[in-house]
Parts: sequence; C-alpha cells; structure tokens
Amino acid sequence: MSVVLLFFLSFSVFCSLFSGTAPELAGALLEGAGRGVTLTVSLAGPLCLWCGLTHTMEKTGLTEKLAKLLSPILKRLFPKAWQDTAAREALCGNLSANLLGLGSAATPLGIRAACAMAKDCDGIASNELCKLVVMNTASVQLIPSTIAALRAGLGAASPFDILPAVWITSVCSVAAGLLAAKVMAKWC
Repeated sequence: MSVVLLFFLSFSVFCSLFSGTAPELAGALLEGAGRGVTLTVSLAGPLCLWCGLTHTMEKTGLTEKLAKLLSPILKRLFPKAWQDTAAREALCGNLSANLLGLGSAATPLGIRAACAMAKDCDGIASNELCKLVVMNTASVQLIPSTIAALRAGLGAASPFDILPAVWITSVCSVAAGLLAAKVMAKWC
C-alpha cells in the first residue's frame, strides 16, 4: 500500500511541477497535514475515554455481568470459547466496545479473545475464531461514538443523526457475515 501511496504522491508532485502549480500543492499539503493533526487530537479524547471505561468495566466485574446478559446469544455463537472464563470476558468486552462503536478500543480485547480461542487450534483457525473475526469486521454498533467524534471534529451540526442508518447497516452486515461463516463452515 505504501508503494501505491508513494506513486500517487510522486505523480501529483510531477504533475504539479509540470503544470506550474507547485506553490498551491505545497500549501495544500501543509493545510492537509495541519487538519490531519487537528482531527487526530479531536479523536484522541473520546478514544481515551472509552478505553478507560472498558478497562474499568473489566476491573469492576461489569464485563462478567455483561457476559450473563449476552450469554444466550454468545453461548450459541461461541460454545467452546464460552467455557473458558478469559475468552468469555474478552469476548464480552470486545462485543461491548464494538456496540459502543469503539473499533480501536475493541481491538485489544478481540486479540485477547482470539488468542484464548486459538490456543488449542494448532495453527488452523476454528469456526468460532472465524465468527469472531466476522463479528469484529462487521460489528453491530448501537452508539457509533468514533464516527460521531469524527463528524463532530469536522463540524457536523448533529453528529448522531446517522444512528438509524448505522443500526440497519451494521445488523445487516453482521447477519450476512455470520450466515456466510456458517455456510463456509459446512463446506470446509
């Protein structure tokens, strides 16, 4: 990917020099870099807040209570992993972070759950591990906080007005992914 980006950057600079618009390109590069830093800083606050909340949930035992609440669904999706306490807690924390729209905060918990699930797999992904990857890739989001923070940082008047569209698309994508995983599990 870096080769492609380097190609596009080089091609842009070449075209800019050839057409005589190098000063405008330099200004646009500096402005874009400044806006990128501003956006990154505006996203850091909500991300730190939710990462801290996720850690607090683990320490206070809230993830275990959430596990009991989500157990009817998750026990059917991950029967083997559900028997392992560490995998169960990581799964529930991962799912709760994804429900809050915190993909970055969900990643460490997803990795922890995947490692717990893969310890007996001998290098071959189990069907449960594949379902976990599908659920993380197409996560259901009740509160898309990262997207809302991004929209707010870019000046959206109502950053959460996308909720119905997010709910519908995320449920449809997870359902389609889980259906595909189930079909593929029968073939493989």
